[in-house]
Amino acid sequence: MTNPETVPHAERAPVRKNKARQNQIADLILGEGSMTAQELAEMFGVSVMTIHRDLDELERQGVLRKARGVATALPSGVFEARVAFRHATAIEHKRRIAQAALRHVEPGMSVMLDDSTTVLHMVPGLAEYAPLHVATNFMAALKDLTALPDIRVIGIGGDYDPLHDSFQGMHAIEVIKAIHADVLFMSTSAVAAGHAYHQEERIVAFKRAMIGSASVRYLLVDSSKLDKTALHGLAPLSVFDLVITDSEASPQALDALEAAGATVEVAS
Repeated sequence: MTNPETVPHAERAPVRKNKARQNQIADLILGEGSMTAQELAEMFGVSVMTIHRDLDELERQGVLRKARGVATALPSGVFEARVAFRHATAIEHKRRIAQAALRHVEPGMSVMLDDSTTVLHMVPGLAEYAPLHVATNFMAALKDLTALPDIRVIGIGGDYDPLHDSFQGMHAIEVIKAIHADVLFMSTSAVAAGHAYHQEERIVAFKRAMIGSASVRYLLVDSSKLDKTALHGLAPLSVFDLVITDSEASPQALDALEAAGATVEVAS
């Protein structure tokens, strides 16, 4: 269990200190499944009211649900936003989808990648298609891309968001609007009724900017995200040239994608 003493002290930056505590609380709840506000207050040495404010913020972010003083993790593809959790889910399905997506990359392309962990699995394989220009806002992808030969890396900067390990906000959107990529590879939280969804409004705005700055768009979604909805509509599936999912997708889910007019590829 995480030791609350490892929360960084920032006496002159209470907002940063609160964010650090909230991140640690989220990790604890994701690991334990559920915890009470009283347990968390005792663990962190703060008041129950402070913990309730933290839990309210984490609930707003879609990390957990709070009811009657108990915080419960929401570890589904629809609600979970924390990058640490996303890294650990559906790994094999994401790898297969990424391998299928790489077949649509050609040397000399300009490629845009979002901050999804599914797309992150594409990064090591991009070296085989060099030279490439690759733009992304995902810190993990930027670190891996810089180690690849003949890849020109374009960092999409802005406000760093530790929850997603990526750069977001108005400045990042302006960077996106200033470039145009041959292809975009992106994912999202949920797909249903011919539409892609995401649980966070600010992420929707960023992903829409990416969609508008690419000539060809690929949507990568593992089967756990199909027939699910989230709070905000991202885009109709018709804006994507191809939807790539895995072989665990049900026949009904695949039929629904095609009925919505999507071209679908199943990664085997």
